[in-house]
Amino acid sequence: MEICNSTLGSGFILVGILDDSGFPELLCATITALYFLALTSNGLLLMVITVDARLHVPMYLLLWQLSLMDLLQPSVIIPKAIVDFLLKDNTISFGGCALQMFLALTLGSAEDLLLSFMAYDRYVAICHPLNYTILMSQKVCWLMIATSWILASLSALGYSMYTMQYPFCKSRQIRHLFCEIPPLLKLACGDTSTYELMVYLMGVTLLFPALAAILTSYLLILLTVLHMPSNEGRKKALVTCSSHLTVVGMWYGGAIFMYILPSSFHSPKQDNISSVFYMIVTPALNPLIYSLRNNEVTEALRRILGKRLPVKSTF
Repeated sequence: MEICNSTLGSGFILVGILDDSGFPELLCATITALYFLALTSNGLLLMVITVDARLHVPMYLLLWQLSLMDLLQPSVIIPKAIVDFLLKDNTISFGGCALQMFLALTLGSAEDLLLSFMAYDRYVAICHPLNYTILMSQKVCWLMIATSWILASLSALGYSMYTMQYPFCKSRQIRHLFCEIPPLLKLACGDTSTYELMVYLMGVTLLFPALAAILTSYLLILLTVLHMPSNEGRKKALVTCSSHLTVVGMWYGGAIFMYILPSSFHSPKQDNISSVFYMIVTPALNPLIYSLRNNEVTEALRRILGKRLPVKSTF
């Protein structure tokens, strides 16, 4: 058996969805378009929340962080994938693979925690509006943000270091769009069964409690909304929460498929599709879901555009 042990002096070859597709040029163009949509929409939302002082409240500070994560997350993967496809060079160094894995895990885990905090914010705003300024003060909001980044970074660092300490053999080809734990472990020489169980438990520990908190928050919100006397208030609450649940469904669906569902139930091609969905499609659509269905964001955007484009009186 030919052994190809990856060390600091050698690297890997990423054989992702662009290489396995029957129409790679079309798929590359689609992924590129989604990436630029993610950059534009998230960048615009970041600018609107930063510039408009009316949006400097916990709900939009959390949304600002979500947009930042959704801007950075595809940027860790897509530029390299596109350049590699155009140059026909899919290699990635050992250190580059470790860094890509760490950044992707950090951003993904941080978004997982942030979505649960956003659900809690909506729960407090709708179910306990009189105590909102106390339960969701600026200090509490920034503590939530810091918790998301710190816990995610520490978890990603530990799992990235442990994954990369394995000797890799037989092939340097990672059948995935980027360096991620499940496809990388398939190249490991040693027994990875215990570590795969740890990765599974990590997925369960990170995803399920957060998802349970989100669903519980929105169930309580729904019960409160149904008893609201004002149709206007009920409609506003349902629109806000439905947009949040749309984001949650897209994000957790892909993440659970990748990290919770046993590997025997999905192929490398399905893994690629799942990763593209929650690492590229979701970040591109998130700001559109929030901005198009949120009157305060659209009004803030109109005010900003009105200042910069005074000739357009319609704004």
